[in-house]
Amino acid sequence: MEDFPMGDSWLGRQLEGAARVALARAYESVRVDPEEYLMQLRVTHGIAAASYEGFFTVPVGELDSVAWQTVRGAMKMAGAEGAGFGFGGMVTMVPDLGILSAITMRMVQKLSLIYGFQYNTDEEVAELWIAAATAAGVDISKELLERTLLKRFVQRVIGRIASRVSAEFGEKMVARAVPLLSSAVGAVLNYYFVRAWGRRAVAHFRQRHLEERERRQPILLGQKPS
Repeated sequence: MEDFPMGDSWLGRQLEGAARVALARAYESVRVDPEEYLMQLRVTHGIAAASYEGFFTVPVGELDSVAWQTVRGAMKMAGAEGAGFGFGGMVTMVPDLGILSAITMRMVQKLSLIYGFQYNTDEEVAELWIAAATAAGVDISKELLERTLLKRFVQRVIGRIASRVSAEFGEKMVARAVPLLSSAVGAVLNYYFVRAWGRRAVAHFRQRHLEERERRQPILLGQKPS
């Protein structure tokens, strides 16, 4: 089968551009409001915490359960969206990728909050984008943040994620070219795309949560941290 050099092709550039725009817009235009989501977590999922600080005393298994429900919900949404846009075959790949990027970014934001991490300060925003990169399978060194401004850091991270996302999407574009199968293929690809992001994001935030929980343990017990 002939290889398609996505990075140098017109479609590759369009996919990467769509991912860049969608990721940048997702944080602001479809940003998960922490306070509203806290209320949803308390009412819908029964998490007994008055603030995100309190999430570090909630049983980890309870947070894990909510996290995986969130991932599965995003997977279903992405699958339905992929099925709809799949009818257009390759013609609708760019808008499909744009919406898919927004779905996955909202999922990452929700997972961050579920494990107790908000994104109000510059440092927290940077951590969120590092997590998004991790979810995409891209390794981002925190040393990069130390040597640049937050805005420039975020732009560079978005660029790395967009490049990875467009490459993954482009590798499967041949299957989208078959009209009778494009809808089913679009649904399956989007479903498993989000599942992969979700698994990596959960692992990332869960590890951070456990580390932060351990750091806070002496304080919760009334001891001075060593």
